[in-house]
Amino acid sequence: MSPVRRCSRTACGRPAVATLTYVYADSTAVLGPLATYAEPHCYDLCAEHSERLTAPRGWEVVRLTDPSAPTRPSGDDLEALANAVREAARPHDRAAGARGGGPHAADPMEVARRGHLRVLRSPDS
Repeated sequence: MSPVRRCSRTACGRPAVATLTYVYADSTAVLGPLATYAEPHCYDLCAEHSERLTAPRGWEVVRLTDPSAPTRPSGDDLEALANAVREAARPHDRAAGARGGGPHAADPMEVARRGHLRVLRSPDS
């Protein structure tokens, strides 16, 4: 079996890029990004069929994806990720927390810590 999910439309073998779900109680068709797992009452659609999607008369189509959004990470995304990795790898930050300087020595926004989870202050306060 192929790891790539295919479009649910009959005789269409293109790869799926979006998932369609119907909310019958609200007369709404919701078209969003491809779901992580194939669901029994959802339909996977290729790019062409997701663009041409229409709903029955009286129904509303809600599109959760922006067709103009880049499908690959932008340069800003990659740069932010690289900066985050560099910041996490800084040896002096880890050493300050290990010497008993407390959570405030490593990060002034950190309020408390439990295991690997941190509680941070609100940026507004």
